[in-house]
Formats: sequence, structure tokens, C-alpha cells
Amino acid sequence: MEIWLNPACSKCRSAIKLLDAEGADYTVRRYLEDVPSEDEIRDVLERLGLEPWDITRTQEAVAKELGVKEWPRDDSSRERWVKALAEHPKLIQRPIITADDGTAVVGRTDEAVRDALSR
Repeated sequence: MEIWLNPACSKCRSAIKLLDAEGADYTVRRYLEDVPSEDEIRDVLERLGLEPWDITRTQEAVAKELGVKEWPRDDSSRERWVKALAEHPKLIQRPIITADDGTAVVGRTDEAVRDALSR
């Protein structure tokens, strides 16, 4: 299990606290420093069963600069979104937990973190 996190994020700290309380075996990826490639983002999206716009933090300053809220959300625009997430990792929703069964969850709630633990 791996968790993509930003240590400054309270949701990330909460997820780590729960993982530790449950004795989970996991690795931490500080995705702002160890930036995921476009391929890694595509893989996580597949594992999540989501589209790139579903995990984009549209309220971030860089999102507003790029105007992502106005971007089309369709197959022809998917790669534009993936590229933006790779170039601006701050846009990636957090924390993302990859489960041992090959799936992933956005662990913003205790329930989502527990879901990842049960897989």
C-alpha cells in the first residue's frame, strides 16, 4: 500500500494516523517532491476508476491561472488534464491510497481509508 500525501494537509495527516492505528504496512510518497509521471497518474486514475478532472483541485491558484474549470471534460481532453496534473502536482487531490488489491481510493475520510485497508 502506498499513500500519496502532502504533509501540510490535515486530511493526509488524519489518514496516516488511522493507517498507523490499524498497523497498516504502507509507504509514503510526498508527491509534491516525488512528482508522479503522466503514466503513473494514468495508472492511479485507472485504479481509482476516475477521470483526471475528478481528482483535480480546481480551487488551487495554479488551477485558476490555467483556467481548468473551463476545460472540456471528455475523452479528447483527458491527456491535457493528465499533463497538467503531472506538471502541477499541487492540483492532485490528496491523499490517494493505492490498495494491495490493485485498486485505489482518495482517502479524504476515515471511511475511505478503512475501505483501502479492507482491500
